[in-house]
Amino acid sequence: MFRWFCLALCCLWLPLTATAAPAQRVVSLAPNLTELAYAAGLGGQLVGVSAYSDYPPQASKLEQVANWQGINVERILTLKPDLVLAWRGGNPQRPLDQLTSLGIKVLYLDPQNADQVAQALEQLASYSPSPAVGQNAAKAFRQQWQALKQKYHRQRPVPAFIQFGTQPLFTASAATMQSEVLEVCGAKNIFADSRIPWPQVSREQVLTRQPQVIVISGGKSQKQVIEDYWHSLLKAQVIALDADWFSRAGPRILLAAQQLCPQLSALPQG
Repeated sequence: MFRWFCLALCCLWLPLTATAAPAQRVVSLAPNLTELAYAAGLGGQLVGVSAYSDYPPQASKLEQVANWQGINVERILTLKPDLVLAWRGGNPQRPLDQLTSLGIKVLYLDPQNADQVAQALEQLASYSPSPAVGQNAAKAFRQQWQALKQKYHRQRPVPAFIQFGTQPLFTASAATMQSEVLEVCGAKNIFADSRIPWPQVSREQVLTRQPQVIVISGGKSQKQVIEDYWHSLLKAQVIALDADWFSRAGPRILLAAQQLCPQLSALPQG
């Protein structure tokens, strides 16, 4: 009898814990979280954002309450949010703990790969007044990502180098979303085996691994800088991707892949 009583309680409890109450006033503390919030149908509830939250365009009209210097707790309290979206890897913990102690819900989102972007959309959907928006966005994201993977799969992936900067020279390991973009497009990250996500490497290390492609973020001017940097040392095609698409762990990472895949596909099979 006791067992059935416990089961009955569980059945009553699960519906209450499976979904969150819709948020009325939301603050986002990172640009990619702002993009995720809009994609999940929470754009109308956003009242404050971080610096560089510029997509969609209406996000740039909202008050900025965080930047690289920190989080303005006083301004956030003035906005009276019932939900704060935070990035554990980039936001300082102390002000977030302060907000939590004051009874404000802090939701941590830090997607590390494409599937986690979709999961973040689903998490946010439960706080949206229109949950179907986020759920549909997650479903569409997964479908389009899988379609790219199937279309651009190669038996012999193109060896590629993800380059950030020149002095010092940084790249990305397999533990990053940027590396996953290469993988879905049929390329192999030459530093995928690095033990840390963002290793600093030497020019000699890159030359030893002989990439066929160098993938960067930026426009034509940045592409020229990289081509000049490797001039006469390395014969590799430089492909420049939109900086925001490629650097932000949000829905537009799909656009970065859609920008890269056709360019890699045009290269000869190894």
